[in-house]
Amino acid sequence: MTQRRRRIDHDQYVQRLALAGGLPAVIVSLALLWTGDYSLKLSWTLSLLVLLCWWLFAIALRERVVRPLQTLANLIAALREGDYSIRARGGRLDDALGQAMHEVNALRDPLRDQRLGALEATALLRRIMEEIDVAIFAFDEQNALRLVNRAGERLVGQSAERLYGRQASDLGLQAFLDGEPRRVVDSFLPGGDRTRPSGRVEIRRSVFRQGGLPHQLVVVSDLSRALRDEERQAWQRLVRVLGHEINNSLAPIRSIVGSIQQLLRRSPRPDDWLQDVERGLSIIGARSESLGRFMTSYTRLARLPHPRIGTVDVSEWVHRVAELEKRARIDIREGPALRIQADADQLEQLLINLVRNAVEATLETGGAVRVEWQRSDDVLELRVTDDGHGIAHSANLFVPFYTTKADGTGIGLVLSRQIAEAHGGTLTLHNRTDARGAEARLILPIATPAVARAVTGSRSSRSA
Repeated sequence: MTQRRRRIDHDQYVQRLALAGGLPAVIVSLALLWTGDYSLKLSWTLSLLVLLCWWLFAIALRERVVRPLQTLANLIAALREGDYSIRARGGRLDDALGQAMHEVNALRDPLRDQRLGALEATALLRRIMEEIDVAIFAFDEQNALRLVNRAGERLVGQSAERLYGRQASDLGLQAFLDGEPRRVVDSFLPGGDRTRPSGRVEIRRSVFRQGGLPHQLVVVSDLSRALRDEERQAWQRLVRVLGHEINNSLAPIRSIVGSIQQLLRRSPRPDDWLQDVERGLSIIGARSESLGRFMTSYTRLARLPHPRIGTVDVSEWVHRVAELEKRARIDIREGPALRIQADADQLEQLLINLVRNAVEATLETGGAVRVEWQRSDDVLELRVTDDGHGIAHSANLFVPFYTTKADGTGIGLVLSRQIAEAHGGTLTLHNRTDARGAEARLILPIATPAVARAVTGSRSSRSA
């Protein structure tokens, strides 16, 4: 009502201005008519004609001003409502009104494109939310459910139509809104069997605003299935590796046993049959010993103990390992005096593996092996570089039991990386970019004994 009165007042104001603009001319005209030597009939006729023209011109002027404004208002209202089919016509670019009409028409295309893009993005987002296998919930400031995807429906065991507007406590989801914003818990899932835990879930909670009010977005990921898939894949890989290695040892054993049996069945036996049997038995013994070494290596890899944290002097550690290598000279480039909290025995085994690989890589090329370290913030960065041929198959470096050496076991680098990760660090191996050869980079945190024991204890509890 207020907007309507303001528009009428504006129309009347324009009309009054038009009347005021023509009023002096009307007064002069009427004065000339009634003071001149005109008949009464002619004076009344001309007076009425002047007044009528005055009034009609005022109305026309008001319409000329108000109508374009109404047209612009209607165009803007249509744009606001998302109707882009209306265009302003008749405006020319050489006047102010035409320019205004042209700008409103030009505004239509980008607004239409933006609206179309927003609709497509919203549709894509809804499609993604429906297809991803992660439960998503959105709650308003009253903890009432406002958004749920298909995975969330399956989690709760009800359709979205029955869920919207209900309280989180009524749906059994109040625990997801309490506690840390991001955590992993063993929880009863609402749609699961209440007699046993549904599994391990990860809860991620964040806050967003809609309509000026805070809302909570909760993402619930069921980790149990992913962990089971990873476990199954790990077992499959392990079975393939074990089967491959065991078959490689059993196949020649079966073949030699068959040959010996045939030899013993022959009558008469050849003169050198005893030597053949001894040679076959020696091969069987060698293959059995190789299979035994393989199983020992696997046991060693699978039973890596937790680190026993102590103080390790980096310089002494590096020099002690370098003195163990007698095939080549190790060039040690001293870094800063540094002590770290770690398991000295495990770190020694790790560095022995790295130095041994580097030395073996340089035996053919006659190159050098260098060990250097530095401190970067709160971590130790140690590098072992060689001048060998480099790494040919970098993708398989940390695959268990993969080796390119005739007498290798394929667990050295895997064991080394496990030791690094057990200390909260990382181990990488890549070809050098400045010269021929490879570089192993070990990064370990520099932690206090209390921190190191806490980290170790948390890993132990998770492993248990």
